[in-house]
Amino acid sequence: MIEIRNLTVQYKNGVKGLDNVNLTIPNGIYGLLGENGAGKSTLMNVLTTLLTPTRGTVIVNSVNVIPQNYTKVKKMIGYLPQELGMYPNLTVRETLEYVAALSGVDPIKKKKKIEYLLERTSLKEHEKKKNKQLSGGMKRRVGLAQALITDPQFLIVDEPTTGLDPEERIRIRNLLVDFGRDRSVLFSSHVVEDLASTCNDLCILKKGKKIYDGTIQHLICEADNHVFSCMLSSEEEFLKVQEKYKITGKNYSNEGIDIRLVSKSVPDVTGIEFQYVKPTLEDAYIYKSSSEKFEEI
Repeated sequence: MIEIRNLTVQYKNGVKGLDNVNLTIPNGIYGLLGENGAGKSTLMNVLTTLLTPTRGTVIVNSVNVIPQNYTKVKKMIGYLPQELGMYPNLTVRETLEYVAALSGVDPIKKKKKIEYLLERTSLKEHEKKKNKQLSGGMKRRVGLAQALITDPQFLIVDEPTTGLDPEERIRIRNLLVDFGRDRSVLFSSHVVEDLASTCNDLCILKKGKKIYDGTIQHLICEADNHVFSCMLSSEEEFLKVQEKYKITGKNYSNEGIDIRLVSKSVPDVTGIEFQYVKPTLEDAYIYKSSSEKFEEI
């Protein structure tokens, strides 16, 4: 378990990357959701000892994440960053052997561990390929294997499905679910579908602040009676609605323009009829993230 208390990261220009965040990350897969610049990467940098916070406390499995404990914390955490640096001329197997050696993996256990990870990540048949020959999805799987080479208690992954095709995205998500059965996995993403397919619980960050922490089901329930749809006849009507409300979906059909939106109350646009619809996680996320805007309307 990871305990985060009153965590603040303030940069020299006064901007807060994180602002008094309190959070408990349990076992299993825990989602971290937010737009770019919300504070997700800042939080992961603190957890992985790449960044020292301005204030606050982080406890990883009863160990305080402070500089004198960084070596101990690093041994407990595996990290897959969004931008993964790889030696292009090393093969997949050579890469894992190199990382295992750097990480101090027992030489007697190393071969068995590498064989296991190659099989689990479906890379066995590609083990002799050089990294520069790999697809984006294969590189992510190599990165995941690297992060797991020390059998960490906690796995932190940053946008692991970005830029991947649908089949590879599903493969990565399924791997995270499998590896999350016996460890904590912090899964950071701005792709709502990825979290909906893997997590029961999540945190939403916005401008460095926590705006939600709980189950996905409860978040969706919060959006009940705040999601609407309507059929529009022209782009002019669409622009009128868009000026006042947050659009979450738009689709053209023979009948017109079918749109979906979130609103604190029943939308009020002259000549347009709106119907309640059942919220999705994406609707709920947009509704929660837009709450400040609703207060201004």
